Parts: sequence; C-alpha cells; structure tokens
Amino acid sequence: MHKGSCLCGAVSFRLRTEPKAVSNCHCRMCQKQHGAAFATYASLPKADLEYVSGQEQLTSYYSSEGVVRKFCSICGSNIEWSGSKKFPDWVSIAVASLDTRFDPKSVKDIHLESRACWLQKNEGQVGSDYT
Repeated sequence: MHKGSCLCGAVSFRLRTEPKAVSNCHCRMCQKQHGAAFATYASLPKADLEYVSGQEQLTSYYSSEGVVRKFCSICGSNIEWSGSKKFPDWVSIAVASLDTRFDPKSVKDIHLESRACWLQKNEGQVGSDYT
C-alpha cells in the first residue's frame, strides 16, 4: 500500500492498490499547474484512493470539460485529477506526492506535441514516444 501527502502535510492519503498506468504528461495544463516541463501521474480506480486526513483542505476546480483537479489549499500541492471520459471511475495521483517508494514497471510520455523546448530528448527511454 502506498501513502502520500501534500508538501505541508495537511492532506494525507493512501492507495489501496498498486497504480496501473503511469504517464509523464507534457500538456500545457500540467506544465502550468506544476510549473515544470511535465507532470507524472499514476492512475487507479477512485474506490482505491482513501484520504486519511485533510480532505477538507482540498480545493477543486474544472480545468477542462469534466476534468476536476484537486490541490491543497494551504501549500498548493497538486494531488489528483479525475473525470476522464474514457475512464470515469478512475483517478490520477501526482506521483511526486507519494511518500512511499513507487517504482512503476513502465512510464509513457503523452502530449509530446507540447513538450517543453528545453527538455532534452532521451532516445531509447522506456515507454517513450520521442521522435
């Protein structure tokens, strides 16, 4: 079981199952939300995410049609997003918010059309679709 929290510790959670799909998302929304070249998210069924403390500190907003993003209202740490039309009963957790070691079998890069120009290409990277 994996545990996670925000930067200030107000929000903590645990995952009842191992996350399934893991992606480095290079879309502009993730770049802006995280202030980085990409954000890494791991997906699992919503029922397998349990908030242990601080759920009342989460702020939610719709970043696009049907997609809800949640972050800690105290420190601003990004925690999750959900609302995918393709996977409505799943949630994606910001991997950097995990406190326990998480070593995914593979990581896929997505939305490379908006990849940051300063990010080097890593030829041969597992799960990469860099050209």
